[in-house]
Amino acid sequence: MARSHDETRSDPGEPDSVSAALHVVIRQAIADADGWLPFDRYMALALYQPGLGYYANAGRKFGSLPSSGSDFVTAPELSPLFGRALAAQVAQGLAAAGSAQVLEFGAGSGALAEAVLDALGDAIASYAIVDLSGVLRERQQARLARFGGKVQWLDALPAAFSGVVLGNEVLDAMPVQLLHFDGAQWLERGVALDGGALVFADHPTALRPPVEAPFVPGTTTEIHPQAEAFMHTLAGMLQRGLALFIDYGFPEVEFYLPQRHGGTLMCHQGHRSDPDPLAEPGAKDITAHVNFTGIALAAQDAGLDVLGYTSQARFLINCGLVAMLDGATIPQRAAAQKLVTEHEMGELFKVIAVGRGLGDGFVPLGFTQGDRMHRL
Repeated sequence: MARSHDETRSDPGEPDSVSAALHVVIRQAIADADGWLPFDRYMALALYQPGLGYYANAGRKFGSLPSSGSDFVTAPELSPLFGRALAAQVAQGLAAAGSAQVLEFGAGSGALAEAVLDALGDAIASYAIVDLSGVLRERQQARLARFGGKVQWLDALPAAFSGVVLGNEVLDAMPVQLLHFDGAQWLERGVALDGGALVFADHPTALRPPVEAPFVPGTTTEIHPQAEAFMHTLAGMLQRGLALFIDYGFPEVEFYLPQRHGGTLMCHQGHRSDPDPLAEPGAKDITAHVNFTGIALAAQDAGLDVLGYTSQARFLINCGLVAMLDGATIPQRAAAQKLVTEHEMGELFKVIAVGRGLGDGFVPLGFTQGDRMHRL
């Protein structure tokens, strides 16, 4: 086992903390794996270990200010106009699919579901949610109770689905594998123990980034097999309909640029970001940017049509966001502006649409202008 030169350590927190309890689970997992745990398995424990992982514990995740005890804000919490604009695309997708069913993955606080349901009313007969977090499910159920039986929570994916699928900031939370280039060979980065502390450690591997590029010695980057496998799972379920995923990321040629030699892995806690996923596991979010080329190719390989790819700003404007601002207050306009300005969410966040059975002439509303599929 080769130890990385930029080794990062993390000691357990307070004995009674969630992080300390999760350390015990992680240390046992490392021992069971003969002393070295691939990073994607570590990330899965840190985020989803029942009762202890970040998305499985009781800590608050979403909110606009650190004073709320939250760690970050997503577009649906930032402005309800995000959901209203997205609802226009949902309505078009439902009509094309001949369906009144919506399925959302990772519904967070329930803000997006609430906005879409309010905007579309009886056009939606069933709004199903798949969420791995029991804590978040309870909060969603409280927020969406006024919609009654129209909203359901699923413990497993349906065998077949026709309608519209939504995923806002879902792909970035899927565990990634880390690769490190030492100048001579690629190594897979994982997690080991050094005196009880978590440390990065590297193993030789046959894994490679999906592009041939002039990688700088010392490069650490991510590959996304779980997110790509998810597209195959989606393809096995989707009979007729449209699937939309909104997330931060890049096409492949930008994702693996030499200047991005540190990768995109990032943590979020208290509305601050840091690059150390080994510190305080369970107490903060761990994410990686999305390689949208890999997502598109996986969807295509699984038999889905890639129907559009563009920036969040262009997508929302195509869906009518500007007209929605006419009756908005100044604070509402200021919040909505963050959704589309380049230095906020407008350019970093992208939207990709895939689907099946919608006809050769179907063009999703959000991609009628400014489509970037040629850049994937």
